[in-house]
Amino acid sequence: MSQPSSALPTWCEGDDWCPMESTAAIIGKKWHPVIVHTLLENGPLGFNALQRDLDGISSKVLSESLEDMEDKHLLERRVISETPFRVEYALTEHGESLEPVIDAMIDWGETYLEEATEPAESIV
Repeated sequence: MSQPSSALPTWCEGDDWCPMESTAAIIGKKWHPVIVHTLLENGPLGFNALQRDLDGISSKVLSESLEDMEDKHLLERRVISETPFRVEYALTEHGESLEPVIDAMIDWGETYLEEATEPAESIV
């Protein structure tokens, strides 16, 4: 995977943890890493296909998440010129560069988490 062509602007004054905090702010929302993972696994997808793959996400939350991720340069919205037109979402270089982070999250979860037998037992 190549380095992204340009750095994303962030503002931190005198904070040694700035890169970690800024990265957490960009990908730390509940659905962002899941959306990145889904697009890494499947390539560009339309809104309905994403919602189908993301069990439990509402249309409103998906729409807001996609807009936020587009603002943060993690994905791009592409209008496909068909009649009727449709839209698909694809990862940018910045989004694709998160693959090792997503893989590390999966590895950690597989090592340290197990399925709860009751919803009340779940830590999330």
